[in-house]
Order: sequence, then C-alpha cells, then structure tokens
Amino acid sequence: MQPDKDETVTQSSTLVHAQEIQQRIQQLSERDLQLWSIGLLLILVLTAGMLAIVFPNVAWAQPIVRVEPAYLPQLFYGLITLVVLSNIYFFTQKLTLNSTSRKLIDELILNERLENLSLIDPLTHLLNRRALTEIVPKEVARTNRTGSPLTFMNIDLNNFDRIVGDFGSAEGDLLLREFASMMTATFRGGDMVFRHGEDQFLVLMPDTREEDTMAPLQRLLRSLAGWNEASGKPYELSFSWGIAGYVVGTDVDDLLRTIDRKVYQKKHNLAPVF
Repeated sequence: MQPDKDETVTQSSTLVHAQEIQQRIQQLSERDLQLWSIGLLLILVLTAGMLAIVFPNVAWAQPIVRVEPAYLPQLFYGLITLVVLSNIYFFTQKLTLNSTSRKLIDELILNERLENLSLIDPLTHLLNRRALTEIVPKEVARTNRTGSPLTFMNIDLNNFDRIVGDFGSAEGDLLLREFASMMTATFRGGDMVFRHGEDQFLVLMPDTREEDTMAPLQRLLRSLAGWNEASGKPYELSFSWGIAGYVVGTDVDDLLRTIDRKVYQKKHNLAPVF
C-alpha cells in the first residue's frame, strides 16, 4: 500500500517547515552573538575614550587632543549618556531576540507534535495510513528476525457508501467512530488497528497465528450485533474481512493484496473466503 498523495505532501511540508524554523533559530543565535560582539567593542571604545580624555598622560606620552578643563564635565556626562543609551538599545534588542527565539522554539515543538499527531486519524483516533507505512515494515522485519508469527486482518464496512448517500456524511462519520471504538475494545493492546481507507481498516496482530484470530473476530461480530440491536437505526451495519498470516521472507505487499482480494470476494459473494 502506498501513502496517499495528500499525506505525502503534508509530511513533506511539515518537514520543510521544521527546517525553516531551525534555520531561523540559527540565524537568531548568530545575530545574538554579533550583538554581544558589537556591544563589547563599543564598551571598549568608550572606555578607552573616557580614559584618554580624563587621563591623557596615561594614554599617550604627548596628548593629541587637548580638552579644556571647563568642558570635561559636559564631555563626561555625554559619554555616560551614550553608554546608557547604548545599553538600553542592546537590552531591548536582546529582549526582542529572546522573545522571537522562544516563539520559534514553541513553534518548532508544536510542529513536532503535529507531525506525531499526523500518525493518528482525526476522526476515529486510530492509526492512519502513514502510520501503516511506517509500522508494518518494522513489524515485518522483527518477524523475519525472530520468526514470531504475524497476522493481518483487513476489514471493510459493507454498504457504507449507500448509507452515506441515504443519511448523509455526518451519519457516516458517526458510524466510523462507533466502529472504531468497537475495534479498539475488541483487540488486544498489542494489536495495531489502522484506518487506511474511507471505510477500510487493517489490524496488525503481532505474535498471533491465523487460527488465533477467530476469537477476536467473533467478539467484534457480537459487539456489532449488539450495536445494531440497540442503535435503532433503519439499517444494519456489517463488515467483510480477510485474514492472512505473514510467511517469513515473503513480500508483505503481496500479502496485503491477497487479503484485499479475500475481502472483495466476501463482499461480492464470489467465493466463501475465511
């Protein structure tokens, strides 16, 4: 299964945005260093100027500039004023840099959180297709390494498009949320449930053989039957499924295509697939 184009674009834009924020933070750090350097240089120059005026014989053996004693207080206070104004300028610039840096860091943290949240389907709160493309290869690699069993179950809701057409998209969203809650309550904590299509779900069950999936499948069927009985809806919700165990060393994409065919056959009554 390949990720949707929109998900790929979202992932790419999120990464680019994070890189842009990091570059701006780096630029702020360089500007902060330059500001400190300029401030230090200005302090040294002003200090040298004051010493040259107040103690000219210390700075040079033969004073280059002679200042009348009557002007020394004005000159001194002028230099003090320049120092104070410079400090105020550098202080405000430093506050601005710190504020901007904090905002960029907060934005970077938010961007990383959004990137993590993008693994979750916002409607059903199940793992989404992007998560599927990241997690399945890792579980397959672990199975190839350890030889532990790994089973996939593909689930499609029946007549979902017709229900949405008759009762609206809000009703369809409600069904998806309700069914997702049923699956979350049915499968083990170690099992991973993905929504990889509008009404299509994939359950990844590590350390589980194909024959061991009948118990959770029956629980899900009973849970759905109870929901249909209590919901009072003018229709009954049902689903078709396909199950296949992963064989070490085989191609997982071929396995997923096989499960899709099983679901298609079951939905269209082409063959009794179990």
